[in-house]
Amino acid sequence: MPVLKPRHLCAMAAAVVLTVTAPATVASAADTAALREVLFVGNNWDGTADVIKSSGDLAKIGRINVVPDKDARMAEINADPIKWIYFMAIRNSVGEGHDQFVDDMYSTPDGRSVVVSRPSFADVVSIDLATGKINWRFKVSGYRADHMAVSPDGTRVAVSASTANTVHVLNINTGQQLGSFATGDKPHENIFTRDGKYIWNMAIGDVNTDSDAPWLDWTKGDRHITVVDATTYKQVKTIDMRDKLNAIGLTDYSDAVRPAVFSPDESKLYFQVSFFNGFFEYDLATDKITRTKTLPKNPATSDDRTTMVNDSRHHGLSMSPDGSKLCVAGTMDDYATVVNRATLQEGPLVPASKPYWATVSGDGKSCVVSESGADQVTAIDFATGQKTVSVPVGDHPQRVRLGHVAADWTSPSS
Repeated sequence: MPVLKPRHLCAMAAAVVLTVTAPATVASAADTAALREVLFVGNNWDGTADVIKSSGDLAKIGRINVVPDKDARMAEINADPIKWIYFMAIRNSVGEGHDQFVDDMYSTPDGRSVVVSRPSFADVVSIDLATGKINWRFKVSGYRADHMAVSPDGTRVAVSASTANTVHVLNINTGQQLGSFATGDKPHENIFTRDGKYIWNMAIGDVNTDSDAPWLDWTKGDRHITVVDATTYKQVKTIDMRDKLNAIGLTDYSDAVRPAVFSPDESKLYFQVSFFNGFFEYDLATDKITRTKTLPKNPATSDDRTTMVNDSRHHGLSMSPDGSKLCVAGTMDDYATVVNRATLQEGPLVPASKPYWATVSGDGKSCVVSESGADQVTAIDFATGQKTVSVPVGDHPQRVRLGHVAADWTSPSS
């Protein structure tokens, strides 16, 4: 259920040394076992990731503890007053009174490990899927790790360091930093282009303050899209949606770009923004917002912006492989729906409890949404817009990602 957000703690300036543990040994292709495609479901408040079938009935295959080093991390935090302040700030603001132990995750190409960003521990870790032990750990700049993206070839992972306005790009097998780049305030979503040449980062600004009225929008910080060369990590361009929203008369709308997805040919970007029950279509060639889709409001949902968790009225967007349908997680309005991309007509509003993410099933036939309020994931058929199955997972599922494990994989005994 929606809760009033606590006052934002003032940012504190502190330098943090990046540390990388010894690289894990990379298995050769010859001894890589046959792989099975799965969905990883990150249970943020649990500190676990459920592994489920990637299609069909989404049956549970196993579970991973993504905080096996929790005691050691907590000892570090409790010994450092500044770390402790930020840890508690995360718990009492963006965490809604809970610690955030898993934001995002991707498996390595060989299916031997899963790489996880852990907001409350301000790090990224690689966990061995067979043993449950940590291969390597990378400490991000600042005090919180957020959304990640994996390169098309699966070898690099980009992670947002949200309090440092930085994105780190790491070797997914070793955890070694390959590069980094500066962003706007509070980097969030990352997307590699299909050819792997560019990384798009969306900075969302401060989403934990109560200064949510349109006339106070300027207090949210510098929010823009940063596009960088994925080889040099040098900035190619920035895109500010403020002037583009103003150009179509939407001066009171937030320009904080939340989840976003490209069309298959990457000529269009579809994106959500804070406080808005809908999404926009942005044409890359003309540098303009070309269409606006407003989705139905749930009569039971308050329009009071301060009740919208982390400013995200709708948070979760995916597209069918053929580009004909969009799937939208209507987070605060408690539904998910499939939208025809050509007409922007929504289908049935499928009831869902605070759906927080939307992805595509392995067979491409369904949209899979995480219901963070009901601790389950739900599949919706792209063709009919109807729900097909729901399966229980851990506490507060958020990110759901396709990945791979060994064909005979079972949960680590640890």
